[in-house]
Amino acid sequence: MTAYDDLMAFQRETEALAQIAGRLGWDQETMMPRGAADQRGEEMGAMEGVLHARRTDPRLADWLEAAEPEDDEAHAQLRLIRRSFDRATKVPADLAQALARVTSTAQGIWAEARAAEKIEDFLPTLAEVIALKQQEAAALAQGGDLYDALMDDYEPGATTATTAAMFDRMRPRLVRLRAAVLDKPAPAPLNGHFGEPAQLRFSRDLAARFGYDFTRGRLDLAVHPFSSGSGNDVRITTRVVETDPFNCFYSTIHEVGHACYELGIDPDYLLTPLGNGASMGVHESQSRIYENQLGRSPAFTGWMFRQMLDRFGDFGVSSPEEFTRIVNRVQPGFIRTEADEVHYNLHVMMRFDLERALIKGDLQVADLEAAWNDRFATDFGVAVDRPAHGVLQDVHWSCGLFGYFPTYTLGNVYAGCLHQALRAALPDLDDQLARGDVTAATGWLRENVQRHGGLMAPRDVITQACGFAPTEAPLLDYLDAKFGALYGL
Repeated sequence: MTAYDDLMAFQRETEALAQIAGRLGWDQETMMPRGAADQRGEEMGAMEGVLHARRTDPRLADWLEAAEPEDDEAHAQLRLIRRSFDRATKVPADLAQALARVTSTAQGIWAEARAAEKIEDFLPTLAEVIALKQQEAAALAQGGDLYDALMDDYEPGATTATTAAMFDRMRPRLVRLRAAVLDKPAPAPLNGHFGEPAQLRFSRDLAARFGYDFTRGRLDLAVHPFSSGSGNDVRITTRVVETDPFNCFYSTIHEVGHACYELGIDPDYLLTPLGNGASMGVHESQSRIYENQLGRSPAFTGWMFRQMLDRFGDFGVSSPEEFTRIVNRVQPGFIRTEADEVHYNLHVMMRFDLERALIKGDLQVADLEAAWNDRFATDFGVAVDRPAHGVLQDVHWSCGLFGYFPTYTLGNVYAGCLHQALRAALPDLDDQLARGDVTAATGWLRENVQRHGGLMAPRDVITQACGFAPTEAPLLDYLDAKFGALYGL
C-alpha cells in the first residue's frame, strides 16, 4: 500500500467514529432521557478525546508528506485532511475534550432554562462555554483575529471583515424593503387548529416530494429542528405548533435541503473528507433555496393550498393568492427560525455583532440579555417580552457554535445566486412547481452543487454552478421583485 492508501484507510475510520459521535448528538436532541445528560456529556468528551487523538496523530504528518495524489479528487482529499490536521494540532487535547463535555451538558441546561424562562439558570454555563471558545480561538488564531479563527471552521476562506462589509451593503436595502412592505396592509395570519398527526403526515409527504430518501433517514421531533449525519444515514427533525402548520412544513423542507445535500454527494466519497458539504454556507444555500425560492414560491404554494384543503378541509383561506400572501407574510417577529425572508438576515446580523463582542470580550455574559433586547428594539421596533423570545431562543451558543450564525446569511446569498442560475436553466420552472413537481429543480442542484461534496472551496462551488462569483445582488433583487409583487410596491 502507498502512503496515500494508508492515510485514507486511517481517515475512513476517523470519519466513521465522527459519525458515531454525531449519532450521540442526534439521540441527545430527540430521544435521550433527561436524566442521562451528565453521562452523555462524559460520553461525548470521551469520544472527542479519541477523535482529537486521531486528528493529531503524528503519522498523519508523515503520510501527508509522502502521499502522491494521482488526480484532482486525491488532491482535494489531502487538502482537507491537511487543513483538519493543522487546526486540530493547534488545540490542546484537554481543551477539545472540555469543550465537548461542557457543550453537551450545556444543551440540556439551555433547554430547561428556555422552558422555564429563567435566563439566570443558563448564564453561568454560557460563560463557561465562552471562556473555552475564547481559548480555542486563541489557539487557532495564533495572534490573529479570534472570530476569524472560529468562523473559518464553518466557512473556510470567509473573514470577519469581508462578512461585515457584505452585511453593511445588504442592510440598507433590506431596511428599505421592510419599511415599504410594513407600510402596506398585511394579510391576516392563519387561524385554526391543525393536529399533530396530520401535520407530520404532510411533512413526510413534502420531504419525499423534495427528494428525501426515508430508506436512509428518518423524521423526528426536536425543540430546534436540525439535520444530522452524512452518507447513508442522514436524519432530520421538525417541530409542531398546532395553530401554525407552516412552522412544521417549512422546517421540514428546510432540513430536507440539508439532508439532500448529504445524500446527494458522490457515493465514492463515503466516509472521506469529500463526503461532507463544502461549508455551512453552501449547506445553508441548499436548505434555503428548498424552503424559500422553491417552497414559498407563488407557484408551489398554489399547489400546497390545494393539498391543505384536501387534508385539513376548509381552513378559512379563500384562494391560492391569499394563501401565498399568508405563507410569505412579513412581520417583525421575535424568532429567527420563523422569520420571513425580509427580516431573516437582520436577525443574523444582530447575532453576528453580539457574538463577535462576546468572543472579543467587549460584551460580558451578565450584560448579554440587555444588549440583545436593546439591539432587537432598535432593529425590529419591538420590545422582547420574554427570554425564550430573546436571548434563549437559539441552541447555537449552548453548543459552542460561535462563528456559525453568519453562514446563514452567506447561505441566503449563495441561494440567491443559485436561484438565478436555476431559472435560467429551467425556464418552465414555475409550471413545474405549480404541479408540485420539484424534481427538475432538485436534480439541477444535485448535479451542480450537491454531488461534489467537499471537492471544491465554498465560493468555487457556487461560481462553477452559477457561472459567476457569488454576490449579494441576486438575493436582494429576488427579494425586491418577490415582495414588491406580493405587496404591490
